[in-house]
Amino acid sequence: MSSENSPADDENSSADDARQVWDVVVVGAGPAGASAAYAAAVTGRRVLLLEKAELPRYKTCGGGIIGPSRDALPPGFELPFRDRVHAVTFSNNGRFTRTRRSRQMLFGLINRPEFDHQLVEHAQKAGAELRTGVTVQRVEQHGSAVPDRRTVAVVLQGGETLLARAVVGADGSASRIGAHVGVKLDQVDLGLEAEIPVPETVAEDWKGRVLIDWGPMPGSYGWVFPKGDTLTVGVISARGEGAATKRYLEDFIGRLGLAGFEPSISSGHLTRCRADDSPLSRGRVVVCGDAAGLLEPWTREGISFALRSGRLAGEWAVRISEAHDAVDARRQALNYAFAIKAGLGVEMSVGKRLLTLFERRPGLFHAALTGVRPAWRAFTDITRGRTTLGELIRSHPMAQRALSAVDRRQAATAEPVAEESGS
Repeated sequence: MSSENSPADDENSSADDARQVWDVVVVGAGPAGASAAYAAAVTGRRVLLLEKAELPRYKTCGGGIIGPSRDALPPGFELPFRDRVHAVTFSNNGRFTRTRRSRQMLFGLINRPEFDHQLVEHAQKAGAELRTGVTVQRVEQHGSAVPDRRTVAVVLQGGETLLARAVVGADGSASRIGAHVGVKLDQVDLGLEAEIPVPETVAEDWKGRVLIDWGPMPGSYGWVFPKGDTLTVGVISARGEGAATKRYLEDFIGRLGLAGFEPSISSGHLTRCRADDSPLSRGRVVVCGDAAGLLEPWTREGISFALRSGRLAGEWAVRISEAHDAVDARRQALNYAFAIKAGLGVEMSVGKRLLTLFERRPGLFHAALTGVRPAWRAFTDITRGRTTLGELIRSHPMAQRALSAVDRRQAATAEPVAEESGS
């Protein structure tokens, strides 16, 4: 696709062509990177999307697509749903099980290889160029590899160097670009997951219904997401509880009656949440998605955060690429950070406070979601994209008072959350 070039584009066109300078290089082709590449490419800029794996590739993820994820997708994107959820079964460490149902779809379930690959194809159709099987070792904004102050050097494994006017880091939770920016993490959790093929009779019992189980360790929970003839079964808890997390998954699978079925894939993944003061940019480099530590701290939902932050990163990377000097580039990068903090940052702040309350009183959450109509309505409104956590708390004085009480308790005690009562 093409668009009108700015005077700066005309001025540097021939020089850029000679040195093969990309307007935007995006590192990582997951939802965040593909969204960033799409957002930059639709403006007509020269965009390169780099991915170390060959696509499609597996990713440890429940694959739930809630309303905010749906609303952040490119126009014309058709979600490859494997199931549509109309019911949620809640249990508290295997007890007090109750199922709540809805006539309208709550959210959809996808397999990440299909979903991610489709996002990349949309970025390519918008004009982005894709290179797979390449690993980025580092980025440089100073030194002999950088021809001028308007350029970033992207150094690949093997020594090849690419040049760009702006770089978007979307290379996952162990991001090298995030390390360059100086991303600081406030919360790290371990997720374990098994993809379990099941007979048709078992699959039929789960069709249209998910299970959420509040787990035995503070802040932990498990899930069952049906996807046709396969159940995605997983658990998540704070890092440092690896053996207990593994036992939880084994026990969870066993009490569901699924221990006799051999998983096709068993995997693990660390999720990382950014600290409140963590940077989102450095010079002409910005980060988004997992690379920036952007996800909801309580549920650890990351797809919607990846899609939304990726889109913003792509849009602001275009502006950074057009900046004439370091001051202008920094101004555009700060605008990107402000946009992230004003939206996703607010949701993360509320999510952190909810996690603190959930760690101490999981039974309270279970009782509310299974027995209090406004709580269930809030859950359905969030999953459908009618509201966000931030908007929900702002509009409910009782919720504000509950979270304020959590804040006061945190300020008044130096005891770690893990030593608090579990239920």
